[in-house]
Amino acid sequence: MNRWLLPEDIADVLPARARKIEELRRRSLDLYQSYGYELVSPPLLEFLDSLLTGTGSDLNLQTFKLVDQLSGRTLGLRADITPQVARIDAHLLNREGVTRLCYAGSVARVRTPPGSTSREEMQLGAEIYGHSGWEADLEAIQLLLKTLSQAGIGKIYLDLSHAGVLKGILGNLVLSHADTETLYTLLQTKDRPSLAQWVSQFAPSISKPLLALLQLNGACAEVLANARSGPLALPSQSLIEQSLKDLERLIEAISRLSDQLELSLDLADLRGYQYHSGVMFAAYVDGLPQPIARGGRYDHVGQAFGRSRPATGFSLDLLTLADLSTISIKRQAILAPWSDDPALNRRIAELRAEGEVVIQVHKGDDAHSEEFECQRELVKQGTGWELKSRA
Repeated sequence: MNRWLLPEDIADVLPARARKIEELRRRSLDLYQSYGYELVSPPLLEFLDSLLTGTGSDLNLQTFKLVDQLSGRTLGLRADITPQVARIDAHLLNREGVTRLCYAGSVARVRTPPGSTSREEMQLGAEIYGHSGWEADLEAIQLLLKTLSQAGIGKIYLDLSHAGVLKGILGNLVLSHADTETLYTLLQTKDRPSLAQWVSQFAPSISKPLLALLQLNGACAEVLANARSGPLALPSQSLIEQSLKDLERLIEAISRLSDQLELSLDLADLRGYQYHSGVMFAAYVDGLPQPIARGGRYDHVGQAFGRSRPATGFSLDLLTLADLSTISIKRQAILAPWSDDPALNRRIAELRAEGEVVIQVHKGDDAHSEEFECQRELVKQGTGWELKSRA
């Protein structure tokens, strides 16, 4: 067995790509800091019951588990950082008013997520706690769009939905865990024949709008109009009406953020339905079949930690973003010989202090690198060293 082989769908991040990921991480966290977000760094491992709190079963099957030899309790290797940040807000910071938190760290999954090629990701995200209004959702979306823009991503397709629509349709109907998962899957896959057969067990007041959700997608104005009147109209119910109003107001504000943005609605896109409580959104870009980022409102996650707080935010995978990013991470560098010449070493120290990259090489070494272009070199002139262009 080759000792250098890694587990399936686990890979090293090599030079150039690693530098690009780090550059995007720094730019993004600096952007979030400019909005007042504070950086947190939760642990890789937590007790499993804490790690899965508030997330339903969504993360359970994706979480690596092991036994803590000190306590005998089961630990989990995080598959998502968002619940950890909710715990920090609710249990550790315990502040009144609005709290803005951001993070960047590794997550691992038992199985490779659909559309991905790796079970390990570098998750980047920003969360706002303590504000229940649409303004917080707008700020989260604005930050997401700026994150993608500064990575060199051009056209962005933002798809919105709202968890309140399905809650309003179901009303007082309580579904078992298995039925909830079935409904969720049928809506996600837009399997109309199977959904029609499955919802036949319910009254038309529930089955008809559930089927209508499959067609309520596309241009925002058209979807909202169809959801309110006509053959696809959803029930006249307060939660549904408020959900549509929330979407309408948010869409109006988002449409002014960027001319490189295309908005759409898909009221059947309820990925993470058990996790979210309000507006939900997914960002798509050219060249990637799955969303580059997902986010939305999840007001009830902190409740399991003893403090229910309004919350909204987003997250994305930095490794995927780096692969799509058009920014250049090539830096100009200066070549210098290995030498114990004090004058040379002083000059190298001066240049590095000025922010220059100086690479010392042996004679004949070309200093091959994917990160640096060496178009200048230090050449000895008399008793000193001068900066010259390389021939």
